[in-house]
Amino acid sequence: MGNRPRTNGRSIGQNDLHKQVAPDRPPVLSFLVQMEALVSALPYAEIILSILLIVGIVLQRRGATLGGAFGGDNFASTFYKRRGAEKFLFNATILIAILLVLAAIANFLLAGA
Repeated sequence: MGNRPRTNGRSIGQNDLHKQVAPDRPPVLSFLVQMEALVSALPYAEIILSILLIVGIVLQRRGATLGGAFGGDNFASTFYKRRGAEKFLFNATILIAILLVLAAIANFLLAGA
């Protein structure tokens, strides 16, 4: 049945799975190699997330004028409900901002380790 490892009727334990994935490395060394790869990839993830955040903010039309920042815009726009693509873009921008903050915190914590 495909590429599933043979278990002879027993469940695969953590040690068995490690032996199949990295048979020549001890588990601690394998973990350290994975962490090193994660630490080296985090700055690139932050760059991509920051570019996506800038694009998401720029694409949002609402409040784009300077008067809107100081309350000089139309008061009816305060009670505006987002729909469709605008709602998706708004939620995606919030998600990207949260991911960027989490990536920055992880990079800060893991860089010192």
